[in-house]
Amino acid sequence: MLKKSGPLLLASNHPNSFLDAVILDILFHKPVWSLTRGDVFKTPVISKILSALKMFPVYRVTEGAENLNINYATFEKCKELFRQNGIVLIFSEGKCINEWRLRPLKKGTARLAINSWEEKIPLKILPVGINYSSFRRFGKNVMINFGTIISQEDIPLNLPEGMRYQAFNNALQQQLNTLVYEIDKKNKEKQQAMLEKQPPRFEKFLLAVPAAIGWVLHVPLYIPLQSIIYKKTINNDHYDSIMAAALLFTYPCYLLTISFLSTYFIGSYIGFLASLLLPATAWCYVQVKPQLDK
Repeated sequence: MLKKSGPLLLASNHPNSFLDAVILDILFHKPVWSLTRGDVFKTPVISKILSALKMFPVYRVTEGAENLNINYATFEKCKELFRQNGIVLIFSEGKCINEWRLRPLKKGTARLAINSWEEKIPLKILPVGINYSSFRRFGKNVMINFGTIISQEDIPLNLPEGMRYQAFNNALQQQLNTLVYEIDKKNKEKQQAMLEKQPPRFEKFLLAVPAAIGWVLHVPLYIPLQSIIYKKTINNDHYDSIMAAALLFTYPCYLLTISFLSTYFIGSYIGFLASLLLPATAWCYVQVKPQLDK
């Protein structure tokens, strides 16, 4: 676990919806607050839940110019966290797209950083590149690359406002270009070379049978869930994150159901064995399954 202290702003690319924030949050010893698209804060109940999960809303112009004032309140909350040596995550591209490349950076990261410096907050910016082996398969390789800290001394703050933002984005983009993989979706050879991490052949051979058992045991849960979520997310890039969240909540119920039925119809010993066997065979399948999208 990373024990980096604040005030720290994580400036990351954004290839995989809220899964990006979840992964980065669990890497740090201190809590990480993340800036999240404002349109998901639709109702007071959802807003309270997201706030409890350490999320702040940010709005884009396309989500309504009348909401942009909320961004100022969010930035004030971020600066208050920085004054308490907190950590905030911002997705500098401003939008989630499932692809292996860095998109043009928005001005939000520059605004938050420079405004914090103007208020004498000794903020540090840490560039982060997140790279996934797949956006459609459960169980994947995630390669996270960290850059070099950007501090106030690295940016010429005596320039006009627009040029300051541009100077900041140039410095950030220069680092992110080296941290985020650039791979065409049609280039399978490059994907295999950079993203695939296969176990040794002998290990795959040993795991083949329990992996096959794991596939059979989990099909009743996985396939229907996959079908439903795919249809619901066919027009956006949130499938992978929603699938991971759905399995987080449904798999314990599935495991308990199988264990209960095994205990009821066969015996308590088999029920206990099932509770161990299912996760173990699932792990085996994840180790040997294809790692790249088709």
